[in-house]
Amino acid sequence: MLKTSLNASNKPRLRWACRRGMLELDVILGPFVEHEYDGLNEAEQQIFERLLESDDPDLFAWLMRHQQAQVPEFQAMVEFILERNQIRNQR
Repeated sequence: MLKTSLNASNKPRLRWACRRGMLELDVILGPFVEHEYDGLNEAEQQIFERLLESDDPDLFAWLMRHQQAQVPEFQAMVEFILERNQIRNQR
């Protein structure tokens, strides 16, 4: 669980927080933080950081679209992560 707010100036710590116990999560979260995180506004960054506090099984279910996050902000961030990764992979 993240104890302090992370930001672009603490990118190595944020990268580490995106390393999870499942390869599928690493493949989704790592590129997102590298390519998209800096472009988020402060509120979006905080939502992303809070999302990372979720358990791996929940993140997996949400990012694989097996379930939806009960927190609307988390669900919106999950959709944004998937959308941005898909756009980047099409290039």
